[in-house]
Amino acid sequence: MARVLVVDDERALAGMVGAYLSREGYETFLAYTGPGAVQSARENAPDVVVLDLGLPGLDGVEVCRQIRTFSDCYIIMVTARKDEVDKLIGLSVGADDYLTKPFSVRELIARVHTVLRRPRTATGSGAPAEAPSRVFGDLRLDTAGREVYVAGDPIELTPTEFDILVILASRPKVAFSRQQILDQVWGESWVGDDHVVDVHVANLRRKLGDDPAAPHYVRTVRGVGYRMGQG
Repeated sequence: MARVLVVDDERALAGMVGAYLSREGYETFLAYTGPGAVQSARENAPDVVVLDLGLPGLDGVEVCRQIRTFSDCYIIMVTARKDEVDKLIGLSVGADDYLTKPFSVRELIARVHTVLRRPRTATGSGAPAEAPSRVFGDLRLDTAGREVYVAGDPIELTPTEFDILVILASRPKVAFSRQQILDQVWGESWVGDDHVVDVHVANLRRKLGDDPAAPHYVRTVRGVGYRMGQG
């Protein structure tokens, strides 16, 4: 049974979402403050966290950042703010997806279903099982151990960033469109803006120390998407 932590300071909303998720067969936990969310995530080890951005004590961005220090669970950020910056900030600290209030509970449950169908090791991406380690200059990607090193130093990636890198590394000379990346990482049933791919790629590049203007690892293919390598 998958475990879902619902975090929202609106207790009635959190309770309603939790009740619907329980009916869908999930083991559900509720938290109403930022510190309470971090504590519950530590104690209950959820598979998915539905995390409101506006929380007392710690906001959703800081909660997401702290959870990422000890868990690779999927995080769906929920915000009542329409500002695109809020969404991008949430994704930059490790959220996998976002929803803007008001939303339907059915849509939220569909998002939870979708992230839980995502393969943690990105085996659905076509990454070759016979080559668990790939090297691109100073970058070494260990797909079996889910570890990345640049010049021998370990790089901490979120599950989404790692899965995108595995997909690109699986066929270095192939340009993957944003939709292809969405289909293989988020799943074909995912519904949302493909701009989310650009945000995660930007975060990935920053962590790898990759200059978008002269990339060593992740190259933009204009009008298409992304691929590994230069040239």
